[in-house]
Amino acid sequence: MKVVLSRKGFDSSNGGCPSPIMPDGTLLSMPIPSADKDRYDDLCYNGLPYSRILQQLAPKKTFGYCHVDPDIRDDCRAKSIEGWKPGFGQSGSAQGVLTNANVELGDLFLFFGWFRKVELYNGCYRYIRQSKGSFFDHSDMHVIYGYMQIGEILTAKDRISEYPWHPHAADSHICNGTNVIYIPTEHLSFLPDCKGYGTLDYRVDRVLTMENRSRGTWNELPFLMPEHVYGKRKNCAKDKGLFYNGIWQELVVYESDGLLDWVKEIIQ
Repeated sequence: MKVVLSRKGFDSSNGGCPSPIMPDGTLLSMPIPSADKDRYDDLCYNGLPYSRILQQLAPKKTFGYCHVDPDIRDDCRAKSIEGWKPGFGQSGSAQGVLTNANVELGDLFLFFGWFRKVELYNGCYRYIRQSKGSFFDHSDMHVIYGYMQIGEILTAKDRISEYPWHPHAADSHICNGTNVIYIPTEHLSFLPDCKGYGTLDYRVDRVLTMENRSRGTWNELPFLMPEHVYGKRKNCAKDKGLFYNGIWQELVVYESDGLLDWVKEIIQ
């Protein structure tokens, strides 16, 4: 089984601020801004629209429409979609990486993104300041927030059209020859009591970022080192840690000692 570390949600170019780690531990990945049909107003956390949360965290920014992908958070829409099913779409050069690395049925996506803890202050959410707590309490971090084991890979337009709510079923994507929607298995093959997809709450062991380093510098997990990763990757960390340079979405990791045990611990 290959594991794909898939970078999703807000980044410095798309959104421009960290997705929030809510006070209850929810890793609330914010979908990137786009011209798709979903709006931040239409997505909710405990009845509060994402747009309201973002207005509190980043009051100088405007958030309208967004790209809800991966679409794996149950009941996040203010108005439920009849027949909704989870899915993750990809296309272009990022899909080229997955194709060339032979990502296939049974392989696993681990979705991660840029997160920071928030707190309630005078009835509004704000990012926790650096003066409070430990490194993990106030820092920008890469954190794993969700997963999906591949049960189907949809490439035909008629099959993709069966998911009209998904952004990769829109005309702007469906005419792209590289367009794909990944559908999860019903249950994980290696943890049969778990669904084939899901979101995760915050725990320190789900943080990729090395303590006291910038968010892109990860812990030196042996199974994530370049010799186990697709492509000519180089560890660009200047001192300790693991840092993969460049703008990338998908990091395909081949099976090696310790990888599956790590995955199980993260999901359970």
